[in-house]
Amino acid sequence: MPQLNIDCEGPITQNDNAYELCDDLIPEGGNFFARVSKYDDYLADIEKRQGYKAGDTLKLVLPFLMACGATNKKMEEFSERTLMLLPGARDMLPKVAGLMPTFIISTSYCSYLQALCKVSGFPEDQVYCTSLDLDQYELTGQEQNRLEELASEIAGQPLLSWPEEAEYIRDLNNENQALVSRLDTIFWEEIPKMRIGKILSDVNPVGGFEKARAVEDSLKKTGLTLSEVLYVGDSITDVQALELVRNAEGVAVSFNGNRYSIKAAKWACMCDNTAIIGAIARVLTLNGMEAMDELMADMDSDYAEGTGFLDALASMGVEPVFLEPLRLLRDKNAPRIFLVNSTNISDVIKDSEYMRKNVRGLSVGELG
Repeated sequence: MPQLNIDCEGPITQNDNAYELCDDLIPEGGNFFARVSKYDDYLADIEKRQGYKAGDTLKLVLPFLMACGATNKKMEEFSERTLMLLPGARDMLPKVAGLMPTFIISTSYCSYLQALCKVSGFPEDQVYCTSLDLDQYELTGQEQNRLEELASEIAGQPLLSWPEEAEYIRDLNNENQALVSRLDTIFWEEIPKMRIGKILSDVNPVGGFEKARAVEDSLKKTGLTLSEVLYVGDSITDVQALELVRNAEGVAVSFNGNRYSIKAAKWACMCDNTAIIGAIARVLTLNGMEAMDELMADMDSDYAEGTGFLDALASMGVEPVFLEPLRLLRDKNAPRIFLVNSTNISDVIKDSEYMRKNVRGLSVGELG
């Protein structure tokens, strides 16, 4: 029997909760978050800085959120007020949970996952997320003023960029090297000297290798193996978990994912309705973990889409209750799945990132 480990933002919900919190509380907060997120991508993917992992954005922004009034209660209320499920998610989650052990592994703050569990009925003890208690920290007036100044400075910076083939800081141009240096000074020299700086060492976002650890921890609860895991993710925070599952010959799926997740996954799925995740889960329970490979072999192709894809799933026993919502979708919104390889990866990334922005919105879709 397989188990599902699934990210929250992207495969289940439309939000980027941390981005939206910043946009709501911090002046020019959307610009601010985008720049910190791009710095996060650089640290995790290009420099690969020791001790840093993808998703640590969520601790870097916390002093600034506090300076602009964030509290536990405000974060909880904001999450409940703004939560947006993707089409099909409300039905997909209980269907899959009825088929196999299911765990949500999310970098998001636990206040956001609690809001999701309240709406969906999903059990909180099957969720991994970033624990946080803002109210235990103190912020002096002087620190608040300085953090407001720094937030404004960061929001006004150019967005970090680098060549596709970049591997080291020397591969960035002088302007971008200077930006990295300035952000290093802010986050690793100035803020740690503040009283609020303790939050950077206390909070441990569930991203990168922490998501991979969460997969392994969930297997201790179920007694299953990595080869029996269906992992669904969409971003740079899922890379290590996707690679872990793919290398163990489990089913590693990027769902409306960005280039980071696609490079790490075996499969890339695109659809504006999460019912397709339920259909994939069902075909695995019926036919085993090799079911998707068998489907592609039968179609003599490295991709399947639309009616042909759904008919192939039906021929393998997937019941209409899993497929009917998907048969209503047309054109680019209809489900597509690709077996990612060196020949198609560039086109797959282009198609998936287009769908990602279409489903989640341009601002969120462009984040790592």
